[in-house]
Amino acid sequence: MSFRENLKAELTYQDMMVKELAVKTGISRRTLDNYLRDKPASPTVENAVKIAKVLGVTVEQLVTGEKAKNLDSSQKTFLIFKESEHLEPTKQQIVLDVISSLKKNLKS
Repeated sequence: MSFRENLKAELTYQDMMVKELAVKTGISRRTLDNYLRDKPASPTVENAVKIAKVLGVTVEQLVTGEKAKNLDSSQKTFLIFKESEHLEPTKQQIVLDVISSLKKNLKS
């Protein structure tokens, strides 16, 4: 998938409007719209980094569609949070219960 497709998919997944992304990144809506067009402009590295930070993903994920494999502990924690924040509360509780159970089993 292309940057355009990955960005569209991430915006849809996070239920975020382009206008909201523009405000949070400081990138003009017009520039973001250009990235999302059928014949998209390529973002600058600086803009790709801003977009990735706001969306809580890596630039690699936006460019290739694949999640980075070599994340540090804080990045993994953030990724777990981002992946579970869109779940309904009962499913979020299941995630917490699984993590708690894993912690207990690892200590044994």
